[in-house]
Amino acid sequence: MAGTTVSRALLLLVGVVLTAQLCCTADVGRGDGFSVEFIHRDDVRSPYHDPSLTAHERLLAAVSRSTDRAAALSRSRVGGGAMSEVTSRPFEYLIAVRVGTPSTRMLAVADTGSDLVWLKCTDNADPKRAPAPGKDVVFYPANSTTFGHVDCKSGACRALNGASCTPSNHCRYLYTYFDGSRTSGLLSTETFTFHDGVTRHRDEAASLRVPNVNFGCSTQNAGTFPADGVVGLGGGALSLVTQLGNDASIGRKFSYCLVNFFLNASSALNFGARADVTEPGAVTTPLVRSQVDTYYTVKLEAVKIGKSTFLPHGSSLLIVDSGSSLTFLDKSVLDPLVEELTKRIKLPKAESREKLMCFDISGVPMGQVVAMVPDVTLELGGGAAVTLKPQNTFVMMHEGMMCMALAAASERNPVSILGNIAQQNMHIGYDLDKRTLTFAPANCANSSPP
Repeated sequence: MAGTTVSRALLLLVGVVLTAQLCCTADVGRGDGFSVEFIHRDDVRSPYHDPSLTAHERLLAAVSRSTDRAAALSRSRVGGGAMSEVTSRPFEYLIAVRVGTPSTRMLAVADTGSDLVWLKCTDNADPKRAPAPGKDVVFYPANSTTFGHVDCKSGACRALNGASCTPSNHCRYLYTYFDGSRTSGLLSTETFTFHDGVTRHRDEAASLRVPNVNFGCSTQNAGTFPADGVVGLGGGALSLVTQLGNDASIGRKFSYCLVNFFLNASSALNFGARADVTEPGAVTTPLVRSQVDTYYTVKLEAVKIGKSTFLPHGSSLLIVDSGSSLTFLDKSVLDPLVEELTKRIKLPKAESREKLMCFDISGVPMGQVVAMVPDVTLELGGGAAVTLKPQNTFVMMHEGMMCMALAAASERNPVSILGNIAQQNMHIGYDLDKRTLTFAPANCANSSPP
């Protein structure tokens, strides 16, 4: 019985081990948009899935990554200097991309907190080389008929901070991460092929080829990098979203709908027309300018529980980020929010090593626990009100312990972030052309195509 209770609790409350999916149409085409698989790092299809870890242990690891992620976003926001933007290495999602002609399948980090698309490359030509199962894949540009270099006087090269020219007038970049790891190489162009992740008939080989995608062909790496590279989904000039927007029929927009990993649902990240958010109850808030164009930033005007309203006294900017699991809020909002939740949740408090507000739910039926947790409403710019349900604000941190998935933005890491636990069971659309974010409540687990 104890195992059954824990499993049900995890299905109700653990939102950190996520996949993503969208309700979509069947065929791939530029007018219709396209979809790619969106794989959580802890998904059984991910090479980073560790079957020896329990759900609680995966959650604890995600909390730790969230803290590192907040530090990275904070340093990017306040950083400067001649180097390229400091981006974050902690990640939650992966996507598969096919690069070159003939194509090489590579599994890359999907990151809404960075722009540059870069992949691990080699200067050698070895058509016989095949990576061992589970090992990183390296792209061989010499074996592709569609590979090209970017001129250092091009707009793409100028958009990359810290770029330099080689003697051959090619654009060289150096990307440095907050932990000191670095990757460098030549900014290049290549054909990317996207295989539809949500076709109605799985045997269909539907795909979309996009030529002349600017990407970093990294031949020198210092440090340990996960996956085969990074696909930047941020709002900057070099992100995949912006580059796809050069095709007017696709536009600069994408969307996802985050679901609980344990539901074993199909997953997709949608671009173009498939990214339209049309569910009932959809609300739209404008994107606002911030110090870093990469980030999807909105204005947080207030947080409400019932008739109680809490206003931010510091910065009202909120970054919507798929790479952080926890949500971070300014203490001027979080402290009274915690006080109000403590009044309403009639359960004994529990101590947590992670320094989150936790409750002891041992022996309490899960339905009764969920009924105690009130909805939390985020009032955003433009009159948009986004409601966070109990599964968006609390998780099962340990067996018999429910902890708040919200933490305080610190002086060291002052950025407010809406993390992916808070985003689950919402269809969220990012539209750079209209400069808006749209949120709609959705049963993501039931959104897969038949």
